[in-house]
Amino acid sequence: MTNKANEKRIEINNNHIIREIFGEFDEKVDIIKEKLNIDVMISNGDLRLYGESEAIDLGEKLIYNLIEIIKKQKKLDKQDLDYAIRLILEGKEDKISELLNQVVCVTASGKSIKPKTLGQKRYLDSIKNNDIVFGIGPAGTGKTFLAMAMAVQAFKNKEVNRIILTRPAVEAGENLGFLPGDLQEKVDPYLRPIYDALFEILGYETYEKYVVKGLIEVAPLAYMRGRTLDSSYVILDEAQNTTNEQMKMFLTRLGFGSKAIITGDITQIDLPRGKQSGLKTVSRILEDIQGIDFIYLTKYDIVRHPLVQKIIEAYERNDNKQA
Repeated sequence: MTNKANEKRIEINNNHIIREIFGEFDEKVDIIKEKLNIDVMISNGDLRLYGESEAIDLGEKLIYNLIEIIKKQKKLDKQDLDYAIRLILEGKEDKISELLNQVVCVTASGKSIKPKTLGQKRYLDSIKNNDIVFGIGPAGTGKTFLAMAMAVQAFKNKEVNRIILTRPAVEAGENLGFLPGDLQEKVDPYLRPIYDALFEILGYETYEKYVVKGLIEVAPLAYMRGRTLDSSYVILDEAQNTTNEQMKMFLTRLGFGSKAIITGDITQIDLPRGKQSGLKTVSRILEDIQGIDFIYLTKYDIVRHPLVQKIIEAYERNDNKQA
């Protein structure tokens, strides 16, 4: 039975905010009740929290932060709710407002791109402060998408003259000559994820305009050889599928006024047996060089469907058993 002696009353009087906090069929408020071990009720436009004193103190902090999230974003995703609860339980509630206030750029559809987790914020801060950054972590942590958003913003601010995006076409062994079609048709299947992210951030028409003018270049890693990339924002995606030689080749292309972001997931290496991943080796070689930073994102930074985190956890358990 609810202990009425321990009660907190939070005045809201905003039906939209209340609906977002409760969710459809009370799915969100049920998560709050379960994770914080409190009761949450609504009365005359106010929220009332019941439970142990310490629990309802946490609940109060959570609700006020959720209100700010909804005011900023107009909605409350379950993923945002789960992460806010985690920060509250870890005593890091002050970090929630930091995430809300750091907008990288705005997409063609008007959506604000911002860090969703502390790991992502650390990644973005590192990109601002270093010329070469390695973003390493599992699928869905926003490594490539956030790097592209930073590149687009730097380009719009005239910090660089062009954006270059590349990834190894490892399935074709970087030998694209035997594939049918012209060069663009040969490499498109390997670069499709990059195109998708660019279309979302820039919009198709703006992307096409920049490509025609040579301001954006999307190419397989093999075509970086022999070049010097000045005043460019260069992103190497799927870097776990580079060899040591390819990684060295890419890193030594960087010219004056340029920045390089290298992203990858060392648990998903597709190189032939016997080939060593350049991404696994490079952290040992370059870890002490100033201006180069390594950011490791984890399953807690995943911003895809909630099941993705559970899938990664299941595979981790399986790998540990086999080990």
